[in-house]
Amino acid sequence: MAMKLMVGILAAGLVAVTSIRAQPAPSVLFIGNSFTFADGAPVRFYRADTVHDLNNEGIGGVPALFKSFATQVGLNYDVSLETHPGIGLDWHLANKREAIGGRPWDVVVMHGYSTLDAEKPGDSDKLVRTTVEMSELLRAKNPRVAIHLVATWTRADQTFASSGHWFQKPVEAMATDVRAAYDRAAAAAHATSVIPVGEAWLRAIHTGAADANPYDGIDAGKFDLWAYDHYHASTFGYYLEALSDFGAVTGKDPRVLGDTECSAFELGLARPQVRVLQQIAFDELSAAKLVPSAQAAPAAGRAGPVRCAGAR
Repeated sequence: MAMKLMVGILAAGLVAVTSIRAQPAPSVLFIGNSFTFADGAPVRFYRADTVHDLNNEGIGGVPALFKSFATQVGLNYDVSLETHPGIGLDWHLANKREAIGGRPWDVVVMHGYSTLDAEKPGDSDKLVRTTVEMSELLRAKNPRVAIHLVATWTRADQTFASSGHWFQKPVEAMATDVRAAYDRAAAAAHATSVIPVGEAWLRAIHTGAADANPYDGIDAGKFDLWAYDHYHASTFGYYLEALSDFGAVTGKDPRVLGDTECSAFELGLARPQVRVLQQIAFDELSAAKLVPSAQAAPAAGRAGPVRCAGAR
């Protein structure tokens, strides 16, 4: 009798372990444009073999950085992306509805056009309307999907060039307007969070880590968040975007990655720069209550930079 009981317990334990191992990795879909696929920087094709590009264009981008960060802290996400240059959510709804809505997603990270509306810069109506429509499409397959909206950054070309909609306004103006629009969209669509990427950029500028105006040269000791076109992001800017996405989606302090974080090393960022960017991301996410604030910076881990582990 005792032997039968023991066999039964072992069998039940084996079933439980097998069941745990059989749990699929949570799926994460990034929907966006060049601000997601990282135009203007080496991040664009970074570790493309670790994510699923639904358009088969070989893109790694910010989603691949997110995947790398998650893997380094022991989180297994199945990461996909659906991107196209120069568009908003309206384009995805018109052209990629089947790819996006054809399966359930656990988490979606998405954003619209950088000026909110390409035809009417600064007008949030289209963003709100298409965010609601996209959210309905996503929830039709999974009512519990977590939807995170990315409030993007101030474009220097829209602020410091005379052709820009925010010309002669402070560098904060565009990011503030964009954030207000995403707050409105999040409320209408009942989104899980608004990821404060544009505000993280402003924090980098206000703390003296990043230069405020690339048109007048880059101050010594500061990094340029913008790419050569003063529109897209540099590797620094995309790295900060990915840190913000990582913290908002996982709830983890970005500083846990440490200054020897492998993707930063592979992309050529120096350890002091990595520390600063992780601290900025933490401070902004903490202020937005997207990560716990009452915690000290994690202790240093590895002795030196290492290359990232293999794909998937």
